[in-house]
This record gives sequence, structure tokens and C-alpha cells, in this order.
Amino acid sequence: MIEFRTSSFCTLGNCVEVGELPAGGVVMRDSKNPAGGQLMFSRTEWAEFVAAAKSADSDPS
Repeated sequence: MIEFRTSSFCTLGNCVEVGELPAGGVVMRDSKNPAGGQLMFSRTEWAEFVAAAKSADSDPS
């Protein structure tokens, strides 16, 4: 069973949940619809996704 976690910045239950796969990947789902679709990433893909999100967050434009 995958244990999902949410960000400490999550409020009102409208969040993305992230869990680690037994084989070493990462899975992401919507907390409002946990039975819905999930996105699966390899460790490398996840690291690239997080880096891109952080970069976009720091872009003032």
C-alpha cells in the first residue's frame, strides 16, 4: 500500500498528494479524487518535475 502525503502548505483539502512506489518511483494524485487517475514518475522524472516547478515559482513574469 502506498502512503500518500500532502504539502504543509495544503489548505482546505484541495491538494496534490505524493507517494513513493515500492520500485523507487513517485506517484501523484488529486486529494479531492483519490480514486481518480494518478501520474507516475521515475525518480529522475520526479526530480526534473520538482526542479521545473521550483524554477517556475521563482520566475517573476
